Amino acid sequence: MVHTHFVWSQGGNQVFLCGDFTGWIKYQQMITVEGSTTTFMTICDLPPGLHKFKFLVDGVWRVDDRQPIAEDEYGVSNVILVEQTVVMAQTLLAEDGLPVMEIDGYDDRNHADGASTSGSVPNEPQFEITDDDIGTTHRRLFKHLSSYKAFDLIPDSGKVFALDANMTVEEAFLVMHEEGLVVAPLWDAANLQISGMLTASDFIMILMELQRNRPMATNNIHQLSTISSWKEGKLQLQRRPLIQVDPDESLNNVVVRILQNHISAIPVLYVAQGSTCPQLLHVACLGGLLQHIRKHFEHRTTYLPLLQQSIGGLPVGTWIREIGGARELKTCPPNYLLSDAYRLLIDEHISSVPIVDDKGTLINVFSRSDVISLAKGNAYVRVQLDQTTISQALQLVDTEAHRRYGICTRSDSLFRVIGLLSDQRLRRVVVIEAGTRYVLGLITLRDIFNLIFRDFS
Repeated sequence: MVHTHFVWSQGGNQVFLCGDFTGWIKYQQMITVEGSTTTFMTICDLPPGLHKFKFLVDGVWRVDDRQPIAEDEYGVSNVILVEQTVVMAQTLLAEDGLPVMEIDGYDDRNHADGASTSGSVPNEPQFEITDDDIGTTHRRLFKHLSSYKAFDLIPDSGKVFALDANMTVEEAFLVMHEEGLVVAPLWDAANLQISGMLTASDFIMILMELQRNRPMATNNIHQLSTISSWKEGKLQLQRRPLIQVDPDESLNNVVVRILQNHISAIPVLYVAQGSTCPQLLHVACLGGLLQHIRKHFEHRTTYLPLLQQSIGGLPVGTWIREIGGARELKTCPPNYLLSDAYRLLIDEHISSVPIVDDKGTLINVFSRSDVISLAKGNAYVRVQLDQTTISQALQLVDTEAHRRYGICTRSDSLFRVIGLLSDQRLRRVVVIEAGTRYVLGLITLRDIFNLIFRDFS
């Protein structure tokens, strides 16, 4: 039997799956996917072969015209070709000396539902990844991105923001909250140039500085200094030249510059001939670049072999100790103090941390960008970091929790994860145990690009 995903992404209140594998008489309910209110999914164990299926959406039979379709004497149905999973095998000797075949990842004690009832990590099939697959993907994607320019990332319509470096912290905080920004260029009016970038990490450091000076502070946020004075003086941040790209530079240059400088976004600046004043055209980020990749390869994933691999078999993301990896996944309980959570994010150089209960089940995700929501009603003036828990802080986050992250399983393909992260509201995907919400790992936008551009990150 093969673990097979079914997805309906065209909305509805109740969605059921029915097909030849259910005898066309049983209906399997589908659940909404984390990160969307219109996408439903379910997982079935199917034998290899061609299968027909339909969706029952709010009592009406539907087919998905974005998936393969077949027509016969009974009407129109979606079809899916299920192929046998390729697993690595070892020949062992049983106690009686006869050879037996051991298949990696198969455990008849929990194979039926694919989940562990003891909280341990279930084994999953390990797919063989060749150096040729990796090299082919890197080479072809590098060639593709070399043929496109930063200018190609600029949307046909939209807004781009730059904040006056002489704005107060209060004003900047509020603008970023109201406009949904997590990073913004700073405009130096005196020198007619973009002087830097203001990020969520800056606000975290400002809050921590306020916490240290709370005995001397008042609740009048207007007494705070300007952005420039915080950056140059009180926080004593390390100064470095502005990292930027020209609109005619290749997308390869954009990616490499973001990864090498450990930044989350980069301004696209144009300076007309004979002028010294730059025009801010766009703020390029990894989410926009991933959206470009998905757009150009969603119908030809075979061209990039890595896209078809399951994430459980790729060196991507951060995982719990039982699975292993270059870095161990950090998690925290819902009663974790805000001060400890911010320190964890900064000390570990990570952007987010899953919130889990005492059984390791996913509750939510706490990220650096959540600090922007504390601008609502100047809440960050009243919040005491050493007395407020992350659960209490997340109650102030005014975006819907299910839009802040996506979820997947280890057997999901890299392309599916890319599809989730192409939604620019999402910056991370939590990997959970199939059938439960037990947290196994975390994959971020940067993780994806570190895999694809591993020689440059």
